[in-house]
Amino acid sequence: MLTTEPAPRPSAMGLRGMLLACAFLLVAPQACSPAHATDAAAIVLPWGDGLAALAQGLAALATPVLATVVAALVARILGPLRLLVTDALVERLVRNATDYALNAVAGAVRGRTLTVSLGSAVIARAVQRALDEAPSWLIRAAGGGEGVAAKVFRALPLEEGATAANTLRPALERVLGPVPPRSG
Repeated sequence: MLTTEPAPRPSAMGLRGMLLACAFLLVAPQACSPAHATDAAAIVLPWGDGLAALAQGLAALATPVLATVVAALVARILGPLRLLVTDALVERLVRNATDYALNAVAGAVRGRTLTVSLGSAVIARAVQRALDEAPSWLIRAAGGGEGVAAKVFRALPLEEGATAANTLRPALERVLGPVPPRSG
């Protein structure tokens, strides 16, 4: 059994395109005829207006795209940059609070190894200074009072017997009150 396929129907866009092309072919010779020209030897084509309209249309399309690209680049750059600046500010806070505490606690000397009790006093004084002087967003970025204390603890030159349990915990209890034991 032989079947024939129906002939494809032209789409509306194809039909419109053909009609537009036919209209252009009918009108173009008349627009370019010497009867419309000022000089019989010159044919004038008004292409400047069309070019200006094309440039305006392309600019109107390109402007939102460029704005989106610029906004995406700024967002991509500012996210990591914000983290870098915040980390630098936290480290500066810890360094300044530690320097203050080393100067404020009697017997503490920069560059020398601190005993457990002296280290605990320096940590407590540094944390208290940071909590009193730093903005709350910076304290939150540092991990709160416990985070500042841990960073100061790591920055101090403590004797070998100093641990978080015998040095850091008493300092936190002195400044923040009773601290629940850490699990894990």
